[in-house]
Amino acid sequence: MAKSLEVEHPKKAFGWAAKDTSGHLSPFQFSRRATGEKDVTFKILYCGICHSDLHMAKNEWGMSTYPLVPGHEIVGVVTEVGSKVQKFKVGDKVGVGCMVGACHSCDSCANELENYCPNMILTYGVKYFDGTITQGGYSDIMVADEHYVVRIPDNLPLDAGAPLLCAGITVYSPLRYYGLDKPGMHVGVVGLGGLGHVAVKFAKAMGVKVTVISTSVNKKKEALEHLGADSFLVSKDQDEMQAAQGTLDGIIDTVSAMHPLLPLIGLLKSQGKLVMVGAPEKPLELPVFPLLMGRKLVGGTCFGSMKETQEMIDFAAKHNITADIEVIPIDYVNTAMERLGKADVRYRFVIDIANTLKSSS
Repeated sequence: MAKSLEVEHPKKAFGWAAKDTSGHLSPFQFSRRATGEKDVTFKILYCGICHSDLHMAKNEWGMSTYPLVPGHEIVGVVTEVGSKVQKFKVGDKVGVGCMVGACHSCDSCANELENYCPNMILTYGVKYFDGTITQGGYSDIMVADEHYVVRIPDNLPLDAGAPLLCAGITVYSPLRYYGLDKPGMHVGVVGLGGLGHVAVKFAKAMGVKVTVISTSVNKKKEALEHLGADSFLVSKDQDEMQAAQGTLDGIIDTVSAMHPLLPLIGLLKSQGKLVMVGAPEKPLELPVFPLLMGRKLVGGTCFGSMKETQEMIDFAAKHNITADIEVIPIDYVNTAMERLGKADVRYRFVIDIANTLKSSS
């Protein structure tokens, strides 16, 4: 009998969820699992709004399960740890990014690349090991295996640090992996949104010369004066683009809309690399001839491993890199989603969960 009394019950959780393909979010009560022996439970303080949250809320990728609590840029403070947890204790500042599980037996997992595991489990909207559907950070508490929890350094502000768990790692990983992190290199960043603005900050901190490439001249002052880019190209200006031919060692392309790749490939030096991190809904046209003539490479990356995510957060703290954010209350989330769809944010919405979620319950 004594043992049965020790069995923990699932935790009551409260958040905001999309209930259908309209994408409209509303208050929602659900359960989190009890804290397992390797689990970390934390009170969520802030959660960033990623563009993928909008896609998932509206089932634009055809993989959403309702009700769906979005959010994978989650930060907070540990309230409970399992008996076998080694890395965290109550009171620690922590975060959870894009994934909460993987098989730990495939080649990718063996090489500390859980993000490329065929059975990688996303933070929300997919089936977990126990058969339940994962739910994200637009909620009051989070329970996750300690392997998928990141330690947030004390000097990194939680609100402006939250978006780094998706936007930050998504651009940090290709800069490192493709060797575009060497001082003196010249890298282009296409698109100055949630991903692009932190790509500029990381690249500059690595000692790289940065050119921002945008369809609009409207962002030139912002790119050069506020974010510290070295130069700015308007992609629709053929004279500017022609003058910059063959000048870049690499390009991080953050754009998720349809756009031509040929002008970007032309900006690369021989053996230059065009790395895609945006996810357009339709296939892009890839001209092969200019790749052959310069031994150029087109690649891509999907966020980063847990080891790399921790490395990125530590690097950000060391170099004072944060996202530019607009902090909002939870009941503004539907308006924020509408604005996000129109690219009307500089550059990331972050929900103040701790101070506004309870008042909505």
